[in-house]
Amino acid sequence: MKFRIGVWAFVGFLVAAGWAFYASATFPDLIQTKPLVWNLALLTQPIALASFQFHFPVSLYWVLVTNAATYALAGLIVEALRRQLHPARNS
Repeated sequence: MKFRIGVWAFVGFLVAAGWAFYASATFPDLIQTKPLVWNLALLTQPIALASFQFHFPVSLYWVLVTNAATYALAGLIVEALRRQLHPARNS
């Protein structure tokens, strides 16, 4: 179970890193001309959504760390529910 939660955290880190790379490659166009992409980026990065809504700056490093922690927490919840719902398939 620890490995799976680690994978969830790594995926969260990769999601944030991917959005950072995409945002740096398409900087002026991301917010202005592609609101659907911008909203998807905010939904997949909860700390970015919070900083955008409450108007406080967050560095890229903190977005990477908190996104990994958020995905790890979500993974912990999903894996605990999976163990409760399917006890025979625990591995």
